[in-house]
Amino acid sequence: MLELKLHQLEYPLLSLMIFIPVLGAFLLLFIRNAAFVRLIALAFSIIELGLCMPLLMSFDSSTPHMQFGESIPWIEAWNINYRLGVDGISILFVALTTLLTVISIMVSWTAIQDRVREFMIAMLFLEAAIVGVFVSLDLFLFYVFWEAMLIPMYLLIGIWGGPNRLYAAVKFFLYTLVGSVLMLVAIIAVYFAAGHTFDVLAIMNYKFDRTFQLWAFAAFFAAFAVKVPMFPVHTWLPDAHVEAPTAGSIILAGILIKMGAYGFLRFSLPFFPDATIAWTPAIMALSVIAIIYGAYMAFAQTDFKKLIAYSSVSHMGFVTLGIFALNLQGMEGGILQMLNHGVSTGALFLAVGVIYERTHTRLIADYGGIAAKVPVYAAFLLIVTLSSIGLPGMNGFIGEFTILLGAFLHYKPYAVIASLGIILGAGYMLWLYQRIAFGKITNPHNEHLADMNTREVIAALPLVALVFFIGLYPNAAFGVMHASVANLLQQVNAKMQAAPAIAQTLNGILPH
Repeated sequence: MLELKLHQLEYPLLSLMIFIPVLGAFLLLFIRNAAFVRLIALAFSIIELGLCMPLLMSFDSSTPHMQFGESIPWIEAWNINYRLGVDGISILFVALTTLLTVISIMVSWTAIQDRVREFMIAMLFLEAAIVGVFVSLDLFLFYVFWEAMLIPMYLLIGIWGGPNRLYAAVKFFLYTLVGSVLMLVAIIAVYFAAGHTFDVLAIMNYKFDRTFQLWAFAAFFAAFAVKVPMFPVHTWLPDAHVEAPTAGSIILAGILIKMGAYGFLRFSLPFFPDATIAWTPAIMALSVIAIIYGAYMAFAQTDFKKLIAYSSVSHMGFVTLGIFALNLQGMEGGILQMLNHGVSTGALFLAVGVIYERTHTRLIADYGGIAAKVPVYAAFLLIVTLSSIGLPGMNGFIGEFTILLGAFLHYKPYAVIASLGIILGAGYMLWLYQRIAFGKITNPHNEHLADMNTREVIAALPLVALVFFIGLYPNAAFGVMHASVANLLQQVNAKMQAAPAIAQTLNGILPH
């Protein structure tokens, strides 16, 4: 049974991490000078990143219990509480959120010239909402942050995006909202069925009727599948990525689409274990389809950004494949790959933004032969390209390997088909790099390209460092998540009512 450890530190660290960006956003309301706006937004994002240091250093990875807990009555008539906490799963994504926000603000330094103050306010509010999603332990509070995240992202795409920004922003908003409304209905039903409580930890220990689980899982699935996004509800993602500003694409790919997979881990699996088993064959099949479909669609793209967007569909298919393998190897691999994808794809979108700011085109055909003119940029793009295809020694390899291992233990054909996605991924990414970096310069505008400047290099370095650090020492992440993942699988196994064969399989796989 999971517990919430209260008052681990002498100050409410998680609340500070939610409200520090909000405080920064309110402060920006009174500042008009664009230069000061950028500096203050960056300062508050760095403070937020700094707060991760005591969070990570004081975290006890040997226990699955929620840590740094805070619990305050909020709406007592409905038994709604302000409850926060992190475990070995959520803490990784809180840290990734704070890092990518700093990087996003840095890469927007000169790219955003209009309404700079409003842009930075949206970025800080978005950071606060995302952190709130990962640390909420009350379903009502979680839903508030889940919906609050939509508003700043809608504004980032709709105001600072490309020519078709309004279409992309509305499509993103509607897809997400429809799924979220269905989830809200399920949250209300869970509240009444579980004895009038929104307490996530209490609900985890409640056994719902199997029929109730099946339709409630479907409602939660509607919200989380859209956010991942899973095939066939993925069509909003390429449009949103292409039209979003660079910072929006980094946050969208690096963090927002991870929230769907996180929702499966935090709510769907422990709340509805029988429904999880019933839905697993369909979800794993959709995951494999997404892996192959996303890869083939990436081959067909002529737009640099859209190619990376479709690669995200393929890579996130690996994530859901690992999670629903329902074993320790697959699930830990899926979580690590969520982290890896945030690093690698965030870096790829950063690379797109750097070159787009100089050329104002995203067409791959307009870039040929630029390695001779911008060697630092070419080296950076090569590193993140190899990271994305899973070269051994880099972060992508170990995540994909453990996912395939878990899928093989669950159902061998899934692993075989998914492995084709790795081959296709190497094909379209290396072909992309060859067309951009090598050959003769065919576009005369590229003769005088400026290489990455100091600010851009500083923004890129943490991502490059993580590519090699995770690739060479993945146990840094596995060690943090292991106790929480093992406990989650044991919860699913213990509450399982209608799948004895799979329960026996899990008993053979889980650590004792």
